[in-house]
Amino acid sequence: MTDAAKPTGVLAENEVLTPGRWRGSPAARFAAEFAASPVAVASLILVVFLALLAIFADFITPQDPYDLLQLDIMNGVLAPGETTFDGSQTFWLGTDPQGRDMLSAIIYGLRMSLGVGAMSTVIALTIGMSLGVLAAYFGGKVDTVIMRLVDLQLSFPTILIALILLAALGKGVDKVVIALIAIQWAYYARTVRGTALVERRKEYIEAATCLALSHRRIVFNHLLPNCLPPLIVVATVQVANAIALEATLSFLGLGVPITEPSLGLLIANGYEYMLSGKYWISFFPGIALLVTIVAINLVGDQLRDVLNPRLRR
Repeated sequence: MTDAAKPTGVLAENEVLTPGRWRGSPAARFAAEFAASPVAVASLILVVFLALLAIFADFITPQDPYDLLQLDIMNGVLAPGETTFDGSQTFWLGTDPQGRDMLSAIIYGLRMSLGVGAMSTVIALTIGMSLGVLAAYFGGKVDTVIMRLVDLQLSFPTILIALILLAALGKGVDKVVIALIAIQWAYYARTVRGTALVERRKEYIEAATCLALSHRRIVFNHLLPNCLPPLIVVATVQVANAIALEATLSFLGLGVPITEPSLGLLIANGYEYMLSGKYWISFFPGIALLVTIVAINLVGDQLRDVLNPRLRR
């Protein structure tokens, strides 16, 4: 078969698929547009690095900061760069009053903060996404009930809702996750409803309805996948918001317990020492929290610009 007669998209025998064949794919275009911002790429690399630190904290930290057998009160409140009294270990970021290595504590705290933020976001996304798309698809009373619940949820300050829930439920990682889910789901429901209302009027939904496909198949196989781009952006930003809110609750003493501290609780532990010159106990966990939140938000901003070009400045 000659080149002229060869069907489009069919490879000849022994023909190699060159990079140019996939360069125009949606995934490749998305990657190229995202990589157009060096700041976003650097932020993504930083987020991945921090996530890997948190995941492999057990293997890379010089100390398990929550193993009492590894703590020595004689090493308490050492400045950054000082060593143990016997010179066997250097504490590059100093220690807290319990002799806990701040570098190890920050990495373990990062694991807790990222874990709580990611878990609550995934669950809240699932709930809000399902309710929002159902409200847009069925409309009527279903839409009214769901969206009035969303309006009621969003009418209260998030920190107030979290404080009330944690006051009723008590301390614990699971309680914090429940509180964050209760706060976040409404954002996803409103976002996906707005997108689904637009998609609901398009021809492919009408065609699926004319083919007598089930509501479940239309909603989850056709409608929902086309509502994902804005949800990805909102979810990315909400992870940062969840981490910040969890840190706030932990700082106030209503978040995770002392045995499983996050970055917010580490900041709270050193707050009373700030005016005595022992700044590092709160300063370094605060820097870690700030860097994490800023990096995630920068990634979210670039995702927003790539997935919705109309918002580009």
